[in-house]
Amino acid sequence: MAEPAPVCLITGVGPGTGSALARRFGQVYRVAMIARKAERLAKLEAEIARSRGLVCDVADEAALHETFATIQREMGPPEIVIHNAVGGAFGDFQTIDPAVLRRNFEVNTMALLHLARLAAPAMVEAGRGTILCTGNTSTYRGKAAFAGFAPTKAAQRILAESMARSLGPEGVHVAYLAIDAVIDVPWTRRAQPDKPDTFFCLPEDIANECWHLAHQPRSAWTFDVQIRPDAEAW
Repeated sequence: MAEPAPVCLITGVGPGTGSALARRFGQVYRVAMIARKAERLAKLEAEIARSRGLVCDVADEAALHETFATIQREMGPPEIVIHNAVGGAFGDFQTIDPAVLRRNFEVNTMALLHLARLAAPAMVEAGRGTILCTGNTSTYRGKAAFAGFAPTKAAQRILAESMARSLGPEGVHVAYLAIDAVIDVPWTRRAQPDKPDTFFCLPEDIANECWHLAHQPRSAWTFDVQIRPDAEAW
């Protein structure tokens, strides 16, 4: 009997990047999809063979541990983990609700910590595995209106770098993909109807870059990657 396909766990399976990641990796992997909305997960389960949708708020540590245990028990240990869930809020440091910043830290940084601690032991034992994290422009710069989440994305990247230095010698690849762009989803199109197609970054292209990172040869691993459309000013 053939061995079952390896498992890829993806958090933040929304209508844009998360769904594109599930479709791309679902071509080869059994995909465990984590999101807060059951309806979207059910539709993707019907579309993507061998996929499993699990409702979970990654900011809830106990729920995240329970969900990971379910994946490990019913599907097996993930060979790839992609932390795509994101908490964001706009406002300067004087106007943001401190509780929102705290929650965003739980979603962006602490959830990455918990996922890595849960997934890494099996990866190290196997001598292979990949942990990817998606970021954005705020990872590298704290604009005035980004005070509600930029600190948490910067912390997320530094945590991932620390993980990469720790896990790399064990055969586990950790990479950080920052998307310096407006992602092409219905609500961003409605918000900026006058922008040309070249202004937006396609979720499918983001997913393909994540696929590339997850399958790099060990002699040429990348940690820090920034992607943007050719029309993006930077």
